[in-house]
Amino acid sequence: MNLRFLDRLQPLGLLALRVVLGAIMIGHGYHKVFGGLSKHAGYVASIGMPHWLGYVSAFAEFGGGILLVAGLCTRCAAIAIFINMLVAIIKVHLHQGLMGGYEYPLSLCAMAFALIFTGGGPISIDWVIGGGGTRK
Repeated sequence: MNLRFLDRLQPLGLLALRVVLGAIMIGHGYHKVFGGLSKHAGYVASIGMPHWLGYVSAFAEFGGGILLVAGLCTRCAAIAIFINMLVAIIKVHLHQGLMGGYEYPLSLCAMAFALIFTGGGPISIDWVIGGGGTRK
């Protein structure tokens, strides 16, 4: 069975990847930014990292999620989320093992990793601003 017609639908795959990862990150970051910012920063300090990185982490999740949904600065937002999830895996979840531990942040990390290399795709603000992906 020839499924090459699906190649034309790849932009929808990138859109789904961006929107789902962005929505998840907005959901996780929202409660940290609006109501729990100092608590999150305190938690980050309690696991041996600088206090101020808690603020960076919260805004990377919330702001990065918004940027991903919009498809604006996709690669930069994906890098911030990738680093955030990598730190979460190493500092918080790794000792719990894969199942019931770090499988969820690993999934988010892999999604961000893919977006670093693919960009936002044709259905994104990046694509419109960047001239449709053409190189001159």
